[in-house]
Amino acid sequence: MKIRAVHSAVHETMSEAGSTLEAPTVVATCAVVVSNPLAGQGRVENLEELEVLGSESAAFLVERSLRVLDALGLSPADVRGYGKGAIVGTDGDREHSAAILHPRFGAPVRAAIGGGADIIPGTKKVAGPGSPITMPIGNKDDRWVFDDMDAVDICVPDAPHADEIVIALALSCGGRPGARTQKPQ
Repeated sequence: MKIRAVHSAVHETMSEAGSTLEAPTVVATCAVVVSNPLAGQGRVENLEELEVLGSESAAFLVERSLRVLDALGLSPADVRGYGKGAIVGTDGDREHSAAILHPRFGAPVRAAIGGGADIIPGTKKVAGPGSPITMPIGNKDDRWVFDDMDAVDICVPDAPHADEIVIALALSCGGRPGARTQKPQ
């Protein structure tokens, strides 16, 4: 994995709709900007190289995201939700992001947080430098837990270049701020 840049952030919500929360909700994000080894090659059938990149980048991103949470006194056991995303530069193919995010990305994340029975919701696109991406967040064990359904935006101002990919992970603790929507009985 050839890394050009890393972008980490944390979003803490202390109050929502004028009400102080019992405990802040926290979303840690980390994005890595990497070279796209298949950029400029047109349609490539064998995407295994990008599947391996997915596993490598997931291990890197979850370690960095957990480091951010640890600085706030939160542990892997506090993670309730997660999400992922990728932006492929314009010399790439949207399928490059699918190869990164789907076959092998989840295993390193689940191992690091100690579980995660449900899918990691994700999104992908092809775009240029500074393009934002909205990553959906869902409960790590049950996609139907409404309190953890949320989203977070990330943007790396100078990425991706045409021959790069931005790969991102979000880990959430505490659910959606002020969650109170219930599933009909």
